[in-house]
Amino acid sequence: MDHPAGGTGTPAVPVRAGSCTYGAWSGSQRYVRLCDGAESDEIHGSLAEAVAAAYPRLSHRYYALKAKAMGKDRLAHWDRNAPIESAPPRVFDWREGRRIVLDSFGALGGDFADRARGFFDRPWIDGKARAGKQSGAYAHPVTADRHPYVFLNWMGERRDVLTLAHELGHGVHQVLAARQGPLMAPTPLTLAETASVFGEMLTFRSLLEKTPDPRQRRFLIASKVEDMINTVIRQIAFYMFERKVHEARRAGELTTAQIGQFWLEVQGESLGPAIRLNEGYELFWTYVPHFIRSPFYVYAYAFGDCLVNSLYAVYQNAQSGFQEAYFDMLRAGGSKRHGELLAPFGLDASDPSFWSRGLSMISRFIDELEREAEVAPARAHRRALRRGRARQHG
Repeated sequence: MDHPAGGTGTPAVPVRAGSCTYGAWSGSQRYVRLCDGAESDEIHGSLAEAVAAAYPRLSHRYYALKAKAMGKDRLAHWDRNAPIESAPPRVFDWREGRRIVLDSFGALGGDFADRARGFFDRPWIDGKARAGKQSGAYAHPVTADRHPYVFLNWMGERRDVLTLAHELGHGVHQVLAARQGPLMAPTPLTLAETASVFGEMLTFRSLLEKTPDPRQRRFLIASKVEDMINTVIRQIAFYMFERKVHEARRAGELTTAQIGQFWLEVQGESLGPAIRLNEGYELFWTYVPHFIRSPFYVYAYAFGDCLVNSLYAVYQNAQSGFQEAYFDMLRAGGSKRHGELLAPFGLDASDPSFWSRGLSMISRFIDELEREAEVAPARAHRRALRRGRARQHG
């Protein structure tokens, strides 16, 4: 594995590539992909340190809870994302999904919902699943003087409702940022999720409020926790793995066994004792193409997602002024750095407490799952008693 900066000891001159800057620093023995060209070493450290410090109360705690719910002391790594509940999934038709998303967006105020409604009315969405259609989902901005398109495959599942909200968030962001013109409308990767994750969270909260059935609620919350762990916790663990590999590579070539050992160390730290890493897992780093194709992309993705979670935590407690500051952030596109955009909210990404806001959202969801786990046996006992009485009187 060649050193990506082309050397082992000499500082490299950063090279601009699209919206990302690549640079290596021998003094700190780090190679970091700076996807908005502005994050400092201090900010990199604050995010990684905040997430690593949160492993015990987030991923470790959740997987221990999940193992217990599945009747096991530990889970094999292949069961990490297995459903925690076997409740039958609810099916949503397209009109219902549209209504849920637009109503959720309306809670933010302003013209967020109206902008999203335009995608349905024009129409600018290719949502119908059909034979031969590409899988996945995305929002494509085309050019700044043309409207964006949203692409997805609607199957009527709960995840599809959240995907619709996510991609419409991207679409609204692209519409609002278009005034910046073709050069400055596109956002850097660290800010690209500002509206998509936010819109998805608005919709998730709406779905949760309208889900009274305990089993469905557990399924919904657990799915969200796993999404957040996979997007923030796991991506930072990937970043830690890449750092280990690139730092070790300075001293010479690495064997497959050495790289595999780095992978096991980092995964063990992030997943915790409730996950058993079985034989063969030391090779699982090879399934992540970003390590080769887009070095350190995973850091920028975790940065963007956790940034929005922190911003949403502010929104939940905001008294006034949030809405206008948030829309200004979306309208800015790529014309401002995250520091300028966060300042109106009183936020500073170099402060570890900033990241703790976003991580606390994951913790609160796990708290709710723990409460549900405590009352579930009592609820099951009451159901059994009722069935027993019914048989006695039958």
